[in-house]
Amino acid sequence: MAADLEKVFAFFCDAHNLEKITPESLRFRIIEQTTSTIEEGTEFEYALNIHGMPVRWRSRIVDWKPNEQFVDIQLKGPYKRWHHTHTFEKVENGTRVTDVVRYQLRGGKIADFLVGWWVKRDVAKIFAYREQYIASFFI
Repeated sequence: MAADLEKVFAFFCDAHNLEKITPESLRFRIIEQTTSTIEEGTEFEYALNIHGMPVRWRSRIVDWKPNEQFVDIQLKGPYKRWHHTHTFEKVENGTRVTDVVRYQLRGGKIADFLVGWWVKRDVAKIFAYREQYIASFFI
């Protein structure tokens, strides 16, 4: 995106922007943040709705490198495992933001077979929405 790396990273340092970059249909809101600024060890509790079902999600920042990357993991929530790496890279015309998400569903191979395609589609839609929102925000 055509914006300074520091400006883009600062956007992600404000946890309330996560509410903005999440589709409204999820009714996502932050319930708690354990530190006043985001840093390694910061924990968040979120409330959201997934297909009409209320869900609580708790995550922790496990790696924090300002203007470079941060990693959050799910401590409690809908997935068996959630590991999300956000990487920020200065490029010729601005900043490249890359998200790498690794997750496992509860229920093992049966869950993967029955609903894995559905979850994958939902996660892709959420990140497509985020990409669109962030790109328009930094115009």
